Order: sequence, then structure tokens, then C-alpha cells
Amino acid sequence: MPTPSGFSACDTASMTSLLIVLAMPEAVVARYYDRLRAAFPELEINAVDHRDKIGPYIGRAEILLTFGAMMRDDVYRQAPRLQWVQALGTGVDRIIDAPSLGPAVIVTNIHGVHGPPVAEGAVAAMLALARQLPRSLRAQERRAWERFPVRLLDGKTVAVLGIGVIAAALGPRCKALGMRVVGISSAPRDVPGFDRIHPRAALIETVRDCDFLVLLTPHTAATHHIVDAAVLAALKPGCCLVNLARGGVVDEDALVRALAEDRIAGAALDVFSTEPLPQDHPFWAMKNVIMTPHLGGFYDEYPEQVLPVVEENIRRFLAGDRAHMINIVSRADAAGKAP
Repeated sequence: MPTPSGFSACDTASMTSLLIVLAMPEAVVARYYDRLRAAFPELEINAVDHRDKIGPYIGRAEILLTFGAMMRDDVYRQAPRLQWVQALGTGVDRIIDAPSLGPAVIVTNIHGVHGPPVAEGAVAAMLALARQLPRSLRAQERRAWERFPVRLLDGKTVAVLGIGVIAAALGPRCKALGMRVVGISSAPRDVPGFDRIHPRAALIETVRDCDFLVLLTPHTAATHHIVDAAVLAALKPGCCLVNLARGGVVDEDALVRALAEDRIAGAALDVFSTEPLPQDHPFWAMKNVIMTPHLGGFYDEYPEQVLPVVEENIRRFLAGDRAHMINIVSRADAAGKAP
């Protein structure tokens, strides 16, 4: 039930304790809380809408349900009983790489549900950049009838960095719009909807002729700032960057300079190195930047899509069948591999 700190089921120390940490509207948090509370009355379930509110609950939490982007290392330092973290997204950065996360803590994530929403987000971003929708909205606010030529996606080349489930959904959508689609991956392979897949070592050469560069790769040690000043310098002036991956894959200082100097045409950014984005960050004031607050995979039906996996993992965890939990993340693989 709602409390000043969030949602709390009970205070029974003998029960297995699950803590939900979701920086989302209360109604969204309640959908997770209510369904899990009904399915698992034997659990102590607490929920908060920000990591700063974990104080009354984190010390006894054995299960943590959250998104990696909403975490920071001190959460794990305060969780001596933590045994399992269920990430509600695919990305496990800020979980798997947290220095204070105990080596025996199980980490699981969600696969397979992000293709359509993030692919649609990428198409929406490219259309918005090509048609300069922010310019039209600013003119609307001024009640100014301002006409200007827009760009088409038809006939343009999109390069996609990171080839996984989302890219597999994006490629055919881009082809349907008449685009040429090239991919960049650590493991080149044939993917429907892609004209060609290039190795990650050929990143700079691959992006030289693209009109849009879409980032979908996870943030790992291998991809940190993979889009740096050299990659940005290789883009042609009319190119636009779309980041739906993680802020850390881009050198944001270099991107600010490239945008400020009009060395690339624009950027649509859904993710940032620091979230929420600080109010004094230059991105806020840039007219050639479209920003959304990490909405790429955040859609109305998401809880109903992911909760069956979460529920099954809870059943297996409580039954002691932890080796067969769904989507266990290997720390070694997560640290060094990326699509």
C-alpha cells in the first residue's frame, strides 16, 4: 500500500524481502508492486520511486528489481543480504560492473521485448531530425507560418552500431522507408533488413558515407566512448546521430563540440552519461538536438511484457532452483562483449 516513501507490504523480518526501485510515475510502480504482491503473498515487498528512498528497506532486501540506469554503487554497499538483482531491461551496466555488488549475487535481465519499441523510437528520431520537427514546434509557439524544405529518409543510408534484437527489428523498418542499411558489429553476420554488416574495427570507414548513425550497442568496457572525436570527425556535415543505447558509448564533450560547430547536422539523444541530465548541460540549449528522457523502451504495455519472466524467476529463486533462472548474466561476458 502507498506510504510516504513508496509502497510497503509489511515489516516481517522472517520473510524473503524484495525491493522494487523504479524512478517512474507512481501508477507505473504500482503495476509492478500490485501484481507481484498478489502473486507472491509470502514475500515482503517494498517499492520506492527513487534510489534515495531505499533507506528503510535496503538493509534486509534479498531481491532487487530495477533498471541499471537507475542504480549507483552505494545501493549495493547498503545491501548485505542481497542475493539477486533482476534488471528490467537488457542493459546491466551500473549493476554488473558495480564495485560493491557481491560476487555471489545473481544478475538476470530481460531479453526479446525491446525490438519494436526501440526500433520505432529510432525511426521517429530520424524522421524528427529529417523534418526538423523542433523547428516547426518552435514556430508554432510563436504562431509563425514558417515554411522550409525537409529531408527524406528515402534513399538515405543509416549505419547501425550494435546488432542484436533491436537492430533486427529496425533494419526491415528502415528498408520499408527506402533506406540503405549497414551494420557495425563485433561479430559480423547476415541479418535480414541489412545490406551489409561491417566489423567494429571498420567503424570509422563505415560511417563516413552514412546520413544517420544509430547507436544500439550496450555500454561495456569495450564500447565506452566508442563514438569519440575521431568517429564524429568522420561523419559528413549532413549526418545525424541517434543514441538509444547508453550515454557512455558517446564522448559527450566531443559531441557537444561537433554540434556547436555544425560539423554534424543534429542529434536525437534518449540516453546520457548522467541521468537525469543536469540542468546546466549544453544539450538543453542546442537547437540541433532532440532530447527524450530515456523513453526508448518505455511503453504502456512494458510491465505486462516483462512480469511473466520476473514471476518465473521469483518462483525458481524461492524454490532454490537458481541455476535455471531465466537470462542469468555472465559477468565475464557482460564486461567484455557487445553486439
